[in-house]
Amino acid sequence: MMTILRKPTVSIYVDRSSQQWIVQDPEGTFWIVPVIEEAWEHRQPFDLTDDCDLEPVPRHYKSLLGLPF
Repeated sequence: MMTILRKPTVSIYVDRSSQQWIVQDPEGTFWIVPVIEEAWEHRQPFDLTDDCDLEPVPRHYKSLLGLPF
């Protein structure tokens, strides 16, 4: 029997309504991430609402945001 290990998935979005970066971490929690040094350390919780307009962005943006995963 072979065990398959899966790497936790991270999703990156831009919220068009607020012009903010939104990250969904491997546990499924959404965060507002500012574009500053050590951005992940300054993240704030993000609540999905009907007013959100999340647009997925390519994963290579995770280096821009300094994500730890």
